[in-house]
Amino acid sequence: MSSLVWRAVALIAALWVVSAQGADLYGRHYQYGRNTPRQWLGPDSWAGPYLGGNLGYAWGSVDNNPTKPSGFAGGVQAGYNFHTGDWVFGVEGDIQVTNADDTFAPWKFSNPWFGTLRGRAGYLLHNVVLFYGTGGLAFGDLRGETFGLSESHTRAGWTAGLGAEYLFAPNWTAKLEYLYVDLANSPFSITGVSNGYRFGTVRVGVNYHFSVQ
Repeated sequence: MSSLVWRAVALIAALWVVSAQGADLYGRHYQYGRNTPRQWLGPDSWAGPYLGGNLGYAWGSVDNNPTKPSGFAGGVQAGYNFHTGDWVFGVEGDIQVTNADDTFAPWKFSNPWFGTLRGRAGYLLHNVVLFYGTGGLAFGDLRGETFGLSESHTRAGWTAGLGAEYLFAPNWTAKLEYLYVDLANSPFSITGVSNGYRFGTVRVGVNYHFSVQ
């Protein structure tokens, strides 16, 4: 899984470089002034609440079991930003539904849903591109099945990741994000051992930023 993690990080870094070049070009053509829309380049354009949706892919492994659940994931996110100079700080929460599952011999494990509550901190380029790190609490469900029996455990854990967000229209941003999620182990009766789910997820999304007057 480590190679996939590095590929995800490399993809985000590549997006950041391309976005930075676009932001530099944008900055040369559009300078700050009285006629510049506040939603685009104003000093508070990233501050305040936002709401959006995302779609991505998750892959991982179950501790003490050979299954490696993977599949698509999608959901919604909401957050609040504080904007000071070239820096943006904030908090974001999200909830996701997934079809990640895998079967090996008599066991099947799946992750029907998960969510996170994270802090974010990032640096702005020309007030158009935000490159950020994020981390905090994760929670979700791990479901095991074997010989017609099923067992579900909802567990908490932690998450951390990187992302890039691009302001492409008034109040609208698009983002690419990688998260690593660790859902803690818990004892499963159907396996006789403790099982937990650790996975990475790459996702794209859009956010609408509500203007703060």
